[in-house]
Amino acid sequence: MTDYFKLLAQPRLPWLDPDELKNKFMELTAQAHPDKFPHDTPEEHSLRTEKYALLNTAYQNLSSNRSRILHLIELISGKQVTDIQRIPPGYGELFMEMAQTLASADAFLQTAPQEDSPILKAKRFAESLTQIDKLTTLQKKLFSLRSQIEEELKAMNSIPEKEIPLERLEELYRSLSYISRWDEQLREKLLLFTV
Repeated sequence: MTDYFKLLAQPRLPWLDPDELKNKFMELTAQAHPDKFPHDTPEEHSLRTEKYALLNTAYQNLSSNRSRILHLIELISGKQVTDIQRIPPGYGELFMEMAQTLASADAFLQTAPQEDSPILKAKRFAESLTQIDKLTTLQKKLFSLRSQIEEELKAMNSIPEKEIPLERLEELYRSLSYISRWDEQLREKLLLFTV
């Protein structure tokens, strides 16, 4: 397994400063870009292209909290994370709220107004605002949860690598996975209200 932390000269930590990571990535890709070496043989060009692509993959991986945590767990433990579909502890109520809110929004979007009366249009508009408010309220909850996780990851940076609680990292990974999926679902649903 390629160590993306090592490839981008980053410490193996749960949280990385996004600006520092980006600067290091830009520095390394500027040095490794295949176009900087016009006199390379086709084989050398191919190798440089592969290295450049690997740097991009490493950056994409480490710039996301979710994928960085997964990579760190796999590097430390030497095995892949399993049971990622299990709902993280404390997320059951939010799961139900998400399901109900999305189902309500779907039901609203599937019912088209039968008449063109201004009163019915105004009523439907008010109902759509209520649906939008419920969806954005859930987005705010997800943003807050994501922020709390980021703060916990920052706090874990002070723990030596061998003492990082892998079980907790796995929980945070699962939490971020659900948060990402739910956020995407909410964004998609909100877009339907703007069409």
